[in-house]
Amino acid sequence: MLHDFDYEMHPHAPQHPVKGAEILLARGLDPDIVRAILAHADYSGVPRVSLLDRALYACDELTGFVHACALVRPGKVIDGLEAASVRKKLKDKGFARTVSRDDVYRGAAELGVELDAHIAFVVNALASVAPEVGLARA
Repeated sequence: MLHDFDYEMHPHAPQHPVKGAEILLARGLDPDIVRAILAHADYSGVPRVSLLDRALYACDELTGFVHACALVRPGKVIDGLEAASVRKKLKDKGFARTVSRDDVYRGAAELGVELDAHIAFVVNALASVAPEVGLARA
């Protein structure tokens, strides 16, 4: 969540995430973390070289997409969401259309993981915090 803390203040490129990075550096955040934040935006010009850089990029778009997939399920829960269902939704260009499918596919490739395994990882991570992110039964 830290990587997008500035999104409401600066929702458009190139201010996001550049302005946020400036704030974080001024507050003493580890430069490696700030670099990953900058690298998560292709337009920043900061290449993804570390595992952290690649992991943040790989999880960014996919996490939002998986969240959207859970919200259209009965009960709006993530419990039981399968990678195959998420992959099927990825093919539906009208569903969560602001999510870049290219970023999702590229993220898994840059991280060096198979897409279904990566989707399952993100689903499990979100399931572990489902009550906090509004994806658990009330």
